Amino acid sequence: MADKRDYYEVLGVSRNASTQQLKNAYKKLAIKNHPDKNPGDKAAEDRFKEAAEAYDVLSDSKKKAQYDQFGHAGVQGMGGGGGFHNFDDIFSQFGDIFGDMFGGGGGFGGFGGRSRRPRAEAPRGEDIQIKIPLTLQEILKGATKKVKLRRYNNCKTCGGKGGSGDSSCSVCGGVGQVRQTQQSLFGTMVNVTTCPECRGRGKIIKNKCKDCYGQGREKSEVTISIDVPAGVAQGNYITLRGEGNKGMNGGASGDLLAIIAEKEDPYFERQGNDVVCTSEVQFTTVALGGEIRVKTIDGEVDLKIPAGTQSEKLFRLAGKGLPDLNTGRRGDQYVKVHVFTPSTLSVREKELLNELDEVQEHEPGDKSFFKKAKSFFK
Repeated sequence: MADKRDYYEVLGVSRNASTQQLKNAYKKLAIKNHPDKNPGDKAAEDRFKEAAEAYDVLSDSKKKAQYDQFGHAGVQGMGGGGGFHNFDDIFSQFGDIFGDMFGGGGGFGGFGGRSRRPRAEAPRGEDIQIKIPLTLQEILKGATKKVKLRRYNNCKTCGGKGGSGDSSCSVCGGVGQVRQTQQSLFGTMVNVTTCPECRGRGKIIKNKCKDCYGQGREKSEVTISIDVPAGVAQGNYITLRGEGNKGMNGGASGDLLAIIAEKEDPYFERQGNDVVCTSEVQFTTVALGGEIRVKTIDGEVDLKIPAGTQSEKLFRLAGKGLPDLNTGRRGDQYVKVHVFTPSTLSVREKELLNELDEVQEHEPGDKSFFKKAKSFFK
């Protein structure tokens, strides 16, 4: 016992140090001498163990009282004074401190993780992407779509466990992680990864399920109901949490991503929340004025055409577009009137065109509309 250093000296604190001062002193030493920061350094390893032993005694009121009165001999047989021979014992004993130091990981990537870091959970299942084709009418009002898909679900035979008779993984020693150390120009690099053998579970299934071969999941067909809000657009997607593939061996399920795909409309062209269409109009209507019936997304309406309207003119129907996804406010519909020119004319129609052309002969400039039309049919 004479060769043991005084515990207060080890931590560098006074005999009346507070609990927090003891903790701070130990954390500082533990960080400095941590085995992952000093790989292969036996002296640092010994100091790391020595600091843990000192903190173990001085942070416990009963052990501290015995040590203050009788020295190292006073804590023999009380779980203190004998030293820590195993790193796992240290990390297990002071897990809360290592969680504070290393963000809950228990170490820089090695020893601390072996007992402090919980075993990795079974891997999460994969996400699934599907497309939801929608017409403009469905986008206008919203829709509920039922889709069938094949995905991984819990195996019915083993209930998602993958089998029975777990044993500790021989590759990672049951901790679910493997540690690799390599030398580089920048020093020693420590890399901790999920064990490839047990996939982080720390256990290997002895008796694998004959139906899922130990994966704990199998593919089956399911029907999913998806509520699509009004106003969605091409490329928008809806995330259904937990409706993707089930993870292996009881792992959490992935998500289902329903991506919106607009069906091409033969009449309307979408431009944001507005829609544009073309309507053919008789040349007598654009010349004399009148009304035409125009198709909208949610029915037909009358559109007034003023006399003298030129071909390709745009008319606006306010609030006849698509709703905004966030506000619900509808866009507008724009109607482009295109003058319809018949491919054939009766004798009487030609006579009338000639009469109209004569009436407009006095107009200056280029040929009148009716003169152009008449010449077209000659």
